[in-house]
Amino acid sequence: MFSWRVIAVFLLVLASAFGAACGKEETAAPAGPLWKPSGNEGNIAGVINFTGAVPAPSKLDMTSDSKCEGENFLDDVVVKDGKLQNVFVFVKSGLPQAAFETPTDAVALDQKGCRYVPRVLGIQAGQPLKIVNSDQTNHNIHPLPRVNREFDDSQMAGQGPITRKFKHPEAIFPVKCNTHTWMRAHIAVLAHPFFAISDSNGAFTIKDVPPGQYTLVT
Repeated sequence: MFSWRVIAVFLLVLASAFGAACGKEETAAPAGPLWKPSGNEGNIAGVINFTGAVPAPSKLDMTSDSKCEGENFLDDVVVKDGKLQNVFVFVKSGLPQAAFETPTDAVALDQKGCRYVPRVLGIQAGQPLKIVNSDQTNHNIHPLPRVNREFDDSQMAGQGPITRKFKHPEAIFPVKCNTHTWMRAHIAVLAHPFFAISDSNGAFTIKDVPPGQYTLVT
């Protein structure tokens, strides 16, 4: 049990269906000695609400590939009972003057049903990104970063995972498939681990945050 509460200032402004990317400097953390947990960390939890009319799902034309399976509709804005999914939330300011250890565990981006799963993900700079093809068709993975190095990889049906890394923090950017033009994902690269993505109930939790006062943005 913790004897304190993390105080968060929420600036939740949705600039797109996937949350807002405000600029590469907002994903960076202060440099300094390596931060080590002290045991008195806590969690920041919240819920993203959606008001107004929900846009109708986009109808997809998948006829270009007979091996693409699944519903031919794509929800650009995913809302359930007034709660918004796929919103990227991160700590913008208030972190200690420290560097944060880079995880060695890979973050997975799957291609399933000729869609990217998940559609929004966060990763730390230098952390492995494992790209998987679960479909019985060929795909092409083409992220469009502005700061990091762009890559454009083909992945055949049955091919093993492709592993890539982004070296620098960068605000959220799109990923496309040059083979299936409707496929879209979004990736944000941070210098710290304090971020989360809202789930199907609009809920998010940023774990193991040091005591302090923070500004969160989407």
